[in-house]
Amino acid sequence: MIVEPLSAGCAAVVERGEHACFGISPFNSYFSTDRIRELAAWGLARFERVDFFVPDVPSAFTFEALGYAPQKAAWKARRQGQYTRNKITTALGSLGVADPGTRVLGWAELEGNPVFGRLHEHGLCQYADDAGFRDACREASGWVLAGKLPHGQRPDRRQVERAVRYFLAELPLFLDTPSIVGAGISVFCYHQPPAVLRRLYAGELGWRPAAGQGFAVVTPAGRE
Repeated sequence: MIVEPLSAGCAAVVERGEHACFGISPFNSYFSTDRIRELAAWGLARFERVDFFVPDVPSAFTFEALGYAPQKAAWKARRQGQYTRNKITTALGSLGVADPGTRVLGWAELEGNPVFGRLHEHGLCQYADDAGFRDACREASGWVLAGKLPHGQRPDRRQVERAVRYFLAELPLFLDTPSIVGAGISVFCYHQPPAVLRRLYAGELGWRPAAGQGFAVVTPAGRE
């Protein structure tokens, strides 16, 4: 694997090898069962414990931003979320992981987690009160939406404002996964982070990740 920590602090968290949380996006063909298995095999060999974050229910915000009615958007999010969960459990099962479903963190697991709830609420308040943070979140959401619209089309402000709820639902895992999952330290692993996360870990925004939180760009060698 090619591993690019976003900061020196993130590199230290990776080196400790205690816990890794892999972000697995629904509706992203990058995350085939084989790709997830490859990531999981690396993670299981490198870290004491691994989990897999699936932003399933929040995906509905993206679909609403693209014009789907709320009920249709929620249905698509649930269906694809379950499909993504199944890919993860299949990949982990093939590696001999017992009870692989317990390694998945989706909305069902997180919405009742008090630490996650506090972080999520704080993120919503930070978004409302901090113009610089708000602009950075909007930029990230606009970037994601632009990749889903017809070529050359840009999302409007209303679309971005709806879609940003997806990013804000993910944000707690970028800021303090250790407190959410009960680990000492943790590195969040993803293959293509938006610029806002590089700024977050560089200390350029009004909210810093917890001391034990890291982030690394992780990609299979020789692949995108």
